[in-house]
Amino acid sequence: MYYEDSLEPAGAGRPEGVPEKFWDANTGRIRTDALMRAYLDLEQRMHRMVRVPGPDSNDDEVAGFRRAMGIPEAPDGYTINHRHELFASDGEINQRLHEAGFTPAQAQLVYDLAHDRVLPLIEEIDREYQTRRGLDRLRDHFGGDSRWNETARQVSAWGQTNLPPEIYQALAQVPEGVIAMSRMMASGEPGLGSAPGPRDEMPDEAELKKMMQDPRYWKKKDPAFIEKVSAGFRRIYGE
Repeated sequence: MYYEDSLEPAGAGRPEGVPEKFWDANTGRIRTDALMRAYLDLEQRMHRMVRVPGPDSNDDEVAGFRRAMGIPEAPDGYTINHRHELFASDGEINQRLHEAGFTPAQAQLVYDLAHDRVLPLIEEIDREYQTRRGLDRLRDHFGGDSRWNETARQVSAWGQTNLPPEIYQALAQVPEGVIAMSRMMASGEPGLGSAPGPRDEMPDEAELKKMMQDPRYWKKKDPAFIEKVSAGFRRIYGE
């Protein structure tokens, strides 16, 4: 004889295939209330699920999936925050990201990775290029590889012996500084006075060395600032 609210006869053991959470061992019946709750919960989950488009999906299904993922309707829907002007939002790149189905967070990640990984490479390439240009200038100034190699050795030894470390490092990083050390070494003096003139327009050697430590000189490579330093050394030592 069956109970009205059970799918199994009273006192029977748990049927095979019925999970333990749906079985009431005390009454020997299936817990229909728990089964119903599980069904309703599953139904709600099914409604929230988004079907991943396949080869047979139509345009509406694809569009619905993209909306559910948060992909903007058009490439200009991306709001990109950039930390360097080289990696500002680019329409062509955004178009390709949009075609590939990138979400706004994924698109932002692409720009962030470019800043974090590509920018250091660009800066390193620029430093190497500037170093090669500087070496070419020094070779030309001192009359070729052989004379430059010997002069470089002498200037390095003289500068480390006669100049404060921070001044030597600043001068050694740029051709003007190396040429200045070479002339100071040849003169037998670690520094020479400057010609008279207004202090703000004609900085002396100490001020020039301090200017070479300014980020505008060695990092930003401000052309006007570099020329001011170079002109100062030319005025003191000649060219």
